[in-house]
Amino acid sequence: MAKGDALKMLQKTCGVTPDGAFGPNTARAIAAHYDLTPKRGAHLLGQAAHESGNFMISEENLNYRASTMCRVWPSRFKSEAEAAPYAMNPQKLANKVYNGRMGNAAGSNDGWLYAGKGFIQLTGKDNVRAFAEHIGRDSLVDDPSPIADELAMDSAIFFFEKNGLFSLADEGVTDDVIKRITRRVNGGYHGLDDRMEKTKKIYKWLQT
Repeated sequence: MAKGDALKMLQKTCGVTPDGAFGPNTARAIAAHYDLTPKRGAHLLGQAAHESGNFMISEENLNYRASTMCRVWPSRFKSEAEAAPYAMNPQKLANKVYNGRMGNAAGSNDGWLYAGKGFIQLTGKDNVRAFAEHIGRDSLVDDPSPIADELAMDSAIFFFEKNGLFSLADEGVTDDVIKRITRRVNGGYHGLDDRMEKTKKIYKWLQT
């Protein structure tokens, strides 16, 4: 799907012009549609905006060069020569790095089928199955592609609920809370300054 298509679908669902541009009106419409308080909406949308490149990306990009693979997965690729067979081959790379874990069967196409999807990328068959059960849509286990488009925001909300992030969000829109939520979303603090800027800006939008 083209960049921004998932955002346009979300905008249409929330009753605003599907122009593919994320701004105050869209943020308020999303918060209203999903019944999110300003604090919860700000943290969810701030993190999702960072993770998805302002809602332009809803599928994991695995079109990597060998050198990038060595940096991202140093334990799996010890050298560029070792990574070379997977370079610029997303499906082969996904099956290499994701199979045999997260519910993905070894020696299968699961790694590719259940590669990251959504505004906060849901990855692995176990996570897809849990999300499918959560929203009562079992068909997602066989075909998870809707998570990258019509369910991109629903899956992000599921991630926040599953990981207790809305309870954290209720503590306020402060540097400390944003940092703690970032750690749970990212596993570290990558892009922390941008996440803080986006979260605080969206919070102001949602308060007006």
